[in-house]
Amino acid sequence: MSRSPSVSDETLKTTPLNAAHIAAGARMVPFAGYSMPVQYRDGVLKEHLWTRENAGLFDVSHMGQARLRGVSPLSAFEEVTPGDFIGLKPGKQRYSVLLNKTGGIIDDLMAARPISPDGGGDDGLFVVVNGACKDNDFKVIDSELAGQVRIDRLDDRALMALQGPKAAEVLAAHAPQAAKMVFMDSASFEAFGTDVIVSRSGYTGEDGYEISVPAAEAERVWNLLLADERVRPIGLGARDSLRLEAGLPLYGHDVDETVSPIEADLGFAVSKKRRDARDFPGASRIARELAEGVSRKRVGLTVLEGAPAREGAEIADEAGNVVGVVTSGGFSPSLGKPIAMGFVPPALAAAGTKLKVIVRGKPQAAEVTAMPFVPHRYIRKL
Repeated sequence: MSRSPSVSDETLKTTPLNAAHIAAGARMVPFAGYSMPVQYRDGVLKEHLWTRENAGLFDVSHMGQARLRGVSPLSAFEEVTPGDFIGLKPGKQRYSVLLNKTGGIIDDLMAARPISPDGGGDDGLFVVVNGACKDNDFKVIDSELAGQVRIDRLDDRALMALQGPKAAEVLAAHAPQAAKMVFMDSASFEAFGTDVIVSRSGYTGEDGYEISVPAAEAERVWNLLLADERVRPIGLGARDSLRLEAGLPLYGHDVDETVSPIEADLGFAVSKKRRDARDFPGASRIARELAEGVSRKRVGLTVLEGAPAREGAEIADEAGNVVGVVTSGGFSPSLGKPIAMGFVPPALAAAGTKLKVIVRGKPQAAEVTAMPFVPHRYIRKL
């Protein structure tokens, strides 16, 4: 995890769980303008495997949380995203992307209508965006949807993710309602003696939950969850290797404002209704890419020999011609071998295509691999 050269330690913000991380022996690093735990005493490898086998607890309070309220926030949100939000039912959450005028991805996000205990889900749209992008995201939404929505930032709330095959059993002990939820459900209710907003989702490929709590209650809730022997704190290092194995892109690395959802293999974020209507930013580019194809495509790679290929490593064809670049890469603890993601021309994107990655000037054999590298374990039905 590299240090941000533009942010000094003195200017770093902290999450409501900062003291808990330090007390647990975390190694703290700058990330998205915050001081965040990259690993705890167990180290990245053990934390990764613990999450795959038990339940890992992540602090993701640096991410941006907000409620978009107004006369019709769902329809307004469709002006800046390609998702079907008018059709989003109470109690459901949807992955989407914030687009610029040329169809590039300003950020990826989750937006939900958390259902309340009385069955309602009309308290606006609950939006969670990436920490490094949140100020710009809310500025763009405010500018584009001025007069239609009011952005109520929830900076007084913390966010944690409980991920892994034992996450449901652990959370059910504190919040029995959560056990009835399935993947991409969202609800608000009382648990841990406070109000929470819970979604059954996450960014590790595992079953699990994201739990929004008042900042003042964060450390107490964190410690209650960690009191369960099935739960251990997990840092950014393992979070990154887990999401890489899950084939999930990381904003600022695998996607940015030059990349369209189609190039990023995120076509599912552009709903059929919106594809037909072509009424979102950059619709002409995305319609053209859907009809005629793209010039580059995000793919998975298995590195067959040598060291892991990190972000920035060149990708070459078998003849040695540079054809693309690695955007994320590292060693897969679950698979025991190096994996990576990157962009290549569509003609070289089929699974099984032989390529090379150039690491420290040395070409190493690699192969295009279908993603996810490790199967997702989302609970879609009970």
